[in-house]
Amino acid sequence: MKTLYIWSILSLFTYTSCTANHKSDAKLAFKKETTHEILTTKTDPDARNIQVALLLDTSNSMDGLIDQAKAQLWEIVNELSYAKCGHHPIQLQIALYEYGNDGLPATEGFIRQVLPFSEDLDEISKELFALTTNGGNEYCGKVINTSINQLDWKKNDDHLKLVFIAGNEPFTQGPVDYTHAATDALEKDITINTIFCGSYKQGISTKWKHGADITQGEYTAIDHNRETIHIVTPYDDVILKLNNQLNDTYIYYGNRGAQKRMQQRAQDKNAESYSAANAVSRTISKSSGFYKNKSWDLVDAADDKDFELEEVVVEELPEALQKKSKGELKQYIAEKSDERKKIQQKIQELNKKRITYIKNNRKKEDSNLEAALLNAIKKQGRKKSFSWEE
Repeated sequence: MKTLYIWSILSLFTYTSCTANHKSDAKLAFKKETTHEILTTKTDPDARNIQVALLLDTSNSMDGLIDQAKAQLWEIVNELSYAKCGHHPIQLQIALYEYGNDGLPATEGFIRQVLPFSEDLDEISKELFALTTNGGNEYCGKVINTSINQLDWKKNDDHLKLVFIAGNEPFTQGPVDYTHAATDALEKDITINTIFCGSYKQGISTKWKHGADITQGEYTAIDHNRETIHIVTPYDDVILKLNNQLNDTYIYYGNRGAQKRMQQRAQDKNAESYSAANAVSRTISKSSGFYKNKSWDLVDAADDKDFELEEVVVEELPEALQKKSKGELKQYIAEKSDERKKIQQKIQELNKKRITYIKNNRKKEDSNLEAALLNAIKKQGRKKSFSWEE
């Protein structure tokens, strides 16, 4: 009785190349309560975006699906980090919704925007791990319609814009006709992919396949209660030790800097709660270009040509750095930046060996959430001139 709307990143009929420009945006977005803010950095006007709307049904029967999302998040991010689009840099944005939960307002269709589009992977992980299930009514058309009209989708058709919805109740429930919601997505160059948690034929009879067909998206049936299998490799222990060294290169600043640094380490523990191998997957993500923390880390912030170190409030730095001169602080940031790059390079080199080991020891697995997402994203991404190294 749940549905999972997972990513919004592609377009359908247009097979455009990665050549057009788009406006850059800087935005301050917020989540459910006013106390929760998410800062996203300015986008590179030359970048190509992968926008992912992840909408999770949090009614009772979807515990297994949510567990798969938690356990497979970092492997999904890692695979997306290998995307190429000509000479353009790639930026990943993920939005998260929950719906179908009796604890959500009935007046809103039992839907809540957990996060708007965000590049903050730690924030996404935190909110994903905070989700709980509770009864509910699952309105597929309503949550699709809400995500299509509420999120800040890129207007340029060169970006990959995808919605993924997963669940096991009829696609036809609720006050909004799913065909109308899907048609609206089609007009906005957004592809809907559906993931039915059950038998392939039942998903077809309950209109899940039709919901994807309208936008030429992918329909997949999965066993959402299957436990995620993480393969342990000979390189894991070394990578986890490098993660500890990597964490020590972060220099927090700002009124939320110390809090965000603690959140970074808390999400390390959340990943580890599934397995050490999952913690390794998160470490790989932290060595990729998608993992940036310019809003609270001086090393990442210093990469922005518009960043002014003089504007940093001294009292909001780590105590050990507060008495350093600006020159000394710049030198310290440069040293940590160099140290981080070397650690990330070591992690990436070990990961190449890790990937080979996993490929040689993994049984073919194509019926889980990760496989459904990645298969659809790669297939639809190629229509936009995105490519992946195999």
